[in-house]
Amino acid sequence: MAIIINIDVMLAKRKMSVTELTEKVGITMANVSILKNGKAKAIRLSTLEAICHALDCQPGDILEYRSEDNNHG
Repeated sequence: MAIIINIDVMLAKRKMSVTELTEKVGITMANVSILKNGKAKAIRLSTLEAICHALDCQPGDILEYRSEDNNHG
């Protein structure tokens, strides 16, 4: 997928555990794992907002776009 969710980076910067994030955001550990490992097909804006609130960051701090077109030759 071309959209990467870098929750690990912000968790490390904020010195917050995944467990603490799940408690603050109100989502399951399984759903955080899905976001972290790139298996998510979608994320609700309300969930993104809650993650940003919990981590005191902007969406762009955890969302990254990478082109899937790596074959230029």
